[in-house]
Amino acid sequence: MNTLTPWDLTGWEFAALAFAALLVGFSKTAVSGANTVFAAVLPARASTGVLLPILIAGDVLAVLTYRRHAHWPTLWRLFPAVAAGVVVGTVFLLWADDGIVRTSIGAILLLMAGVTVWRRRRADADAEDEPDGVVTRAGRLKARSYGVLGGFTTMVANAGGPVMSMYLLSAGFRKLGFLGTSAFFFLIVNTSKLPFSAGLGLIDADSLLLDAALVLFVVPGALLGKWAVTRINQRLFEQLVIAATVVGGLQLLLR
Repeated sequence: MNTLTPWDLTGWEFAALAFAALLVGFSKTAVSGANTVFAAVLPARASTGVLLPILIAGDVLAVLTYRRHAHWPTLWRLFPAVAAGVVVGTVFLLWADDGIVRTSIGAILLLMAGVTVWRRRRADADAEDEPDGVVTRAGRLKARSYGVLGGFTTMVANAGGPVMSMYLLSAGFRKLGFLGTSAFFFLIVNTSKLPFSAGLGLIDADSLLLDAALVLFVVPGALLGKWAVTRINQRLFEQLVIAATVVGGLQLLLR
């Protein structure tokens, strides 16, 4: 059995998940990368099913907050590659155990963080607000590569947020464009994952009951994120996103 109910958890475990749900809300409207906390508290496979509806709730709040800032050309470039990654991730989950899931996703997150830091050091600090990386051949190849990895990690451990954060930063997105584009991206992707997760037995009535108890904590997290993002400059925003990705990857590898 892969799913959990509130009664399967200790008080401390539920408190940790409630805090993680608050972080989901915060990550959706401010700094992405906090979602791997669920995989650090629950078994990796179980966390996939419990976290997905929480993420969708956060995605809805993020879209309502940043809907005017989405960059749709980037989204259309990413979706086909992400769909391929979701299919690969579904097949991977059919045989992978928790240890393999944690190690694989943790390694991918650390690799993506390292690549992003390297690319940001080469980027012009005064990049334009409108990203143009998706219109070149190299930009299209990068979008497809990150898209497949994002689809794979989001299906396997709901950890696509850090991967796509690394892509958006490397593509030169500014703060609000980053948040608006990722909001629509993950609302569409996470909603499309529901039948796959249900088919794998990761979501059922028991896991949804736990979600109902946790989703209330997403709202204050989203409001806190909206308040905080107006007080974070672009450089600090990028540093926090990369740091959250590194922490998430280390959590999965060292657990």
